[in-house]
Amino acid sequence: MIRFFIVISLVTIIPTACGIYSFTGAATSAKTISVVEFYNNADLGPANMGQTFTNSLKTYFIQNSSLDVVAEDGELQLEGEITDFKLTPISPVSNGDPTQPTQSASTRITITIKVTYVNGLDDKMSFKDKSFSFYKDFTNDQTLSDVQEQYVKEIFDRIINDIFNATVANW
Repeated sequence: MIRFFIVISLVTIIPTACGIYSFTGAATSAKTISVVEFYNNADLGPANMGQTFTNSLKTYFIQNSSLDVVAEDGELQLEGEITDFKLTPISPVSNGDPTQPTQSASTRITITIKVTYVNGLDDKMSFKDKSFSFYKDFTNDQTLSDVQEQYVKEIFDRIINDIFNATVANW
């Protein structure tokens, strides 16, 4: 019986003794977060990228934290813009003719997003204009339209995870 009380005591004390932690991954005492619409200021890419990114970011915070997403004036605030959608040829392949230009076997899609984060509870955790970027490669036997929707989603997923870790997960 004494062991039972010791185990129960440890189970209730240890999580609170190590600071504020949520088993969902968010390490914050904030209750609300507001996410301002991210604008697409990139020259290329789908026209709806800003809206798609903003909605995905909000959904991620709803699913992976206990924070309530509010329209404005959250204890935590995120805003930013998509600054780059770039296609870069990679993996050059010689065609054997020195008079002809070298072609590439693959193309890289890179998306960069600039984020400003305001932590109203701890200003030391805030940052301004921090860039997050990720990329995906596709072979040139595929077209951009074949892979764009899927790859943009995968890139966004990775960037959103990085933003989450940089803001509320404190990684």
